[in-house]
Amino acid sequence: MGRLPDRDELDRARGRTIPDVLPGPDDPPLRVLFCGINPGLVSAATGHHYARPGNRFWPVLHESGLTPRLLTPGEQGLLAGLGLGITNMAPRATARADELTDDELVAGGERLRRLVGDHRPGWLAVVGIGAYRTAFGRRGAVVGEQDDRLGDSRIWVLPNPSGLNAHWSRAAMVAEFARLRGAAER
Repeated sequence: MGRLPDRDELDRARGRTIPDVLPGPDDPPLRVLFCGINPGLVSAATGHHYARPGNRFWPVLHESGLTPRLLTPGEQGLLAGLGLGITNMAPRATARADELTDDELVAGGERLRRLVGDHRPGWLAVVGIGAYRTAFGRRGAVVGEQDDRLGDSRIWVLPNPSGLNAHWSRAAMVAEFARLRGAAER
């Protein structure tokens, strides 16, 4: 990824959006669409999802078997060739997800319903239980496969890989992502 953005670059990144990673016409069908909560400031400054050092998304994705090797955030475009994609519940970049309003998450859930309808992934993997509960009105939801579907797309909620989510160990995250991988391969 090169050098990290400096404080001024991070300040200017606040409120920015970054493009989704979605398959093109020559890519395989979308097996799993990962949906983060929203871009962090490092992601917004670099244009790469899960770009903050210490975020465990890329290592966990690889260790769970969803990617054949450890990808860097700058290689996010390779996901489409693996049948994987990335979007966000709320598009606005913030330093912390708790800076988002419930209304932003609910609106993000509506946008996500449209995106899933257009791209029809086998699985929508929402990365963050709190965002899923708010966006979809499922206050009692837990990590794992959900009973709900969006059209034909099944839903799996994963723990947030942010370094701020310390109560989920990397090993436990790898196990949960691997359970999703197993379901997506069936």
